[in-house]
Amino acid sequence: MRGYNASTMNATRTLRRPRVLIVGCGDVGMRCVEQLQHRAHIFALTSHPERRVPLRAAGVTPLVGDLDAPRSLKRLAGLAPVVLHLAPPPKDGAEDNRTRALLAALTAPRARAAARSALAAHAPVGRLRRLRAAARLGNPVGHPPRHAAQTSIVPDTPLRTASRRVAPRIVYASTTGVYGDCGGALIDETRPVAPANARATRRVSAERQLRQAAARGAVSACIARIPGIYAGNRLPLARLAKRTPALVDADDVYTNHIHADDLAAILLRMTTHGRPSRVIHASDDSTLKMGEYFDRVADAYGVERAPRISREAAERQLEPMMLSFMRESRLLANERLTRELKVRLRYRDVDAFLRTVRARQDHRG
Repeated sequence: MRGYNASTMNATRTLRRPRVLIVGCGDVGMRCVEQLQHRAHIFALTSHPERRVPLRAAGVTPLVGDLDAPRSLKRLAGLAPVVLHLAPPPKDGAEDNRTRALLAALTAPRARAAARSALAAHAPVGRLRRLRAAARLGNPVGHPPRHAAQTSIVPDTPLRTASRRVAPRIVYASTTGVYGDCGGALIDETRPVAPANARATRRVSAERQLRQAAARGAVSACIARIPGIYAGNRLPLARLAKRTPALVDADDVYTNHIHADDLAAILLRMTTHGRPSRVIHASDDSTLKMGEYFDRVADAYGVERAPRISREAAERQLEPMMLSFMRESRLLANERLTRELKVRLRYRDVDAFLRTVRARQDHRG
């Protein structure tokens, strides 16, 4: 066809892909982008205009907006049927006003209806028919994430449904800090929340807002409660280099972990298989105390282990933020992750990842 060149074909393919919006596209968000490449048209909300260049280079359509400035979020209504809400809450207050602003923008009825009408008006009739036919047949889109079970991102519902209201599907990245201190007990997702600090209280606020919006039918939401995230670029090597002490074993706390790549795969899996208003522990099978974790990392990288001190000494020497993590001990059950989502973790525990580190070092040596 005359004038129908390669760039036109690429643009058409991009328009046909299902749409996903990532809010808070940091390290984990970019890992989601990597796993979604060529399978979805990805939008990312950023409050930093300078991030537009790296986002575009990764194949993402950047949108400049600020969750602390609700008027900057008007373009989000009707934009994508799937939203990964990875943005942290504000640093102050008991409520997460950022989640409130996001929900208001995503569910603005007039803007959403206008967005759907505009898309339908400008989309080729043949493409709309093909999308609707594919949606009726339930055809999967693309390939599964590298480290997750077979899955597909939902069809582009704003295009598929011009006359029917479709609630956006939100996956929220929360924290296991909402449980507070559990005394080292093994807990599942039915454990009542008991936040022990302001950060966790704001996370509980965000979860509550999402549940309330889901109960109204405004959104469909599921929640991933996330423990300590690690990866090659997210290890306590700087802490070890500073000789920051850890607690003696008798005073130490159990911590939980997930590799950043596995977390990205879990979040994407939840977009298609997460049950409405369901909480999932996005945690691996590690059963390590905090000091043990530091020791394993130190040994794998051939650096000196952290010194150990008593809790009483830690209260005098360490900063409040660090101490807050040393006051909470729990182990996470992750049966929902494996039974309901059927996720296959790339790294079942921290040791599995550190074995790859040692193998690379042996190969170089």
